[in-house]
Amino acid sequence: MILHLLNRSPATSRVVDDALAAMGPEDRLLLIEDGVIGSLPAQAGGYASIAGRLFALREDLSARGLLERCGDHVNIVDVEGFVTLTEEADKTVSWY
Repeated sequence: MILHLLNRSPATSRVVDDALAAMGPEDRLLLIEDGVIGSLPAQAGGYASIAGRLFALREDLSARGLLERCGDHVNIVDVEGFVTLTEEADKTVSWY
């Protein structure tokens, strides 16, 4: 399993399309920094292909005032959860 890290907002960058296209059936995607914009309910359709494998970093959601607005399509993890995801992954790929 590969952990993909995405720090770009789907509203301002199309790198999310490249990340999703590169993902295998067991891979996971963690939204960090401005990437957490993808956690909004309006973005849920774009991540339908990875249902259950989409995560967002709690600290970045909080910093942007999005924690309470996060959609059900996203699993929220804190920094410890981030570490756990990286430990479970065979490798990590960053998308910038």
